[in-house]
Amino acid sequence: MSFRTLIVALTFMAILVMGLRFSVDTDTWWQVRTGELIAQQHAIPTTDSFSFTREGQSWRYPSTAWLIELKLYFIYEWFGAGGLNIWMAAMITLAFAFVYLAMSGGGFLRAFVLVLATAVSGVYWAARPYMATFVLSAIFLWVLEDFRWERKNRLIWLPVLMALWVNSHPGFAMGFILIGIYFVDELVRWLSANWPLKSAKVRKAIRGRLGMLLLAIVVMLVAACLNPAGPAIFQYPFETVSIGVLRDYIQEWQSPNFHQITSQPFIWMLLLTLATLGLASKRIVLSDFLLTGVSIYLTLLAGRNMPLFALVAPIVLTRYAVPVIEEMRKKLKWEDRATSERTSRLQSVLNVLIVLILGAIALVRAWMIYPEAVNEADIALEAPVAAVEYIREHQPTGRLFNSYNWGGYLIWNLRDHPVFVDGRTDLYSDDLLSEWLNTVSAADGWQETLEKWNIGLILIEPSWALAKILPTEGWQLLYEDEHSVLYSKSQ
Repeated sequence: MSFRTLIVALTFMAILVMGLRFSVDTDTWWQVRTGELIAQQHAIPTTDSFSFTREGQSWRYPSTAWLIELKLYFIYEWFGAGGLNIWMAAMITLAFAFVYLAMSGGGFLRAFVLVLATAVSGVYWAARPYMATFVLSAIFLWVLEDFRWERKNRLIWLPVLMALWVNSHPGFAMGFILIGIYFVDELVRWLSANWPLKSAKVRKAIRGRLGMLLLAIVVMLVAACLNPAGPAIFQYPFETVSIGVLRDYIQEWQSPNFHQITSQPFIWMLLLTLATLGLASKRIVLSDFLLTGVSIYLTLLAGRNMPLFALVAPIVLTRYAVPVIEEMRKKLKWEDRATSERTSRLQSVLNVLIVLILGAIALVRAWMIYPEAVNEADIALEAPVAAVEYIREHQPTGRLFNSYNWGGYLIWNLRDHPVFVDGRTDLYSDDLLSEWLNTVSAADGWQETLEKWNIGLILIEPSWALAKILPTEGWQLLYEDEHSVLYSKSQ
């Protein structure tokens, strides 16, 4: 095994180990429950059956995520939460494999930048359909980069990938953003070389690279209609981002909190990218500027977009780092012997042993996060596990007003009690989410909301103002622990 191969192997072993962690979050549960519903009914749900506040109303999300929801259900059914952990790690590794193919430079440069990018994206990893957007964004970047720099034309695969994407996650809109960036770059370069315009030049452009990109976009639009909702699915991304409560309350839709250590790698990668661009002797090309600018802009708007920057930055950064490193190498008269010398048999054997050792570490790590008991312990840190057991055992009656954060868990684990709200923000809209937030905050009108929906049970976190005021309003405490409180309406 050569030293170059060793570096590649170590890089992806490291990424795999970083990805091997607990993956079930609050929204994973309703995704798995939806997959179960699809498997049982052999049909994709179009109306809600998990809540009493939106029961029977149109629900579009499964039409654009059913493939991954079905996969999540079968993985969980066959392998448990540990299987979801391993699936997530595999998706992360696959995404960065395509980013690696689109990067420039030698093994050490790619390894360093890619591991840093993995840390950047790690803040929003979870066993949810958006992992499909993470992987497919990476594949799109690889295809479009090869086309942009005239290495290979694989544009024919983009409509096929779009048909897969639109049935895997609503983030399919990112595919159009990415190809749009490269189309603008191609158009501007063509205009600068062919101005003033003449009909012959336009016809030639249509038959050339510009026409190829335009055709790919048109066919992608057709491919995106190949989903259960049809062309109506194009409304979904706009409807979701227009919900104000997303930005006001839900963390992943808010701007990143850079005081948290998990968000710090983004700053490091951003500063490293800016420094590299400043040191580089060549000017940044338009496609690289747009990729970097758009990904930074989207990240600053909503932290959930940070993984996009983690995919884009390595490609742009290494392209401009290569000439900087070469110039420094010439000035210092330094030779990269690690990649220039032949590998001896002994070195090759040692390299294989190193890979085997790290592979064993990865297996141990996978085994550590696979058992059901350790996953249950992790889930219990966030979910109201004991409170749900109490409800199952004692069977208190009444409609349940629940924490937004626990809605998905209750959908999977407490099926006799439809939820008031959960992570399906596209379904509930601003009005109901604002109603929920007003109630848990014990703001004016909270009693009217509970009466309006005929609430008999309340399960929320003890930190909410509502939890503190309920005892003074005649509600009976049924269960309490450090994570949750359960109240019943006094008769």
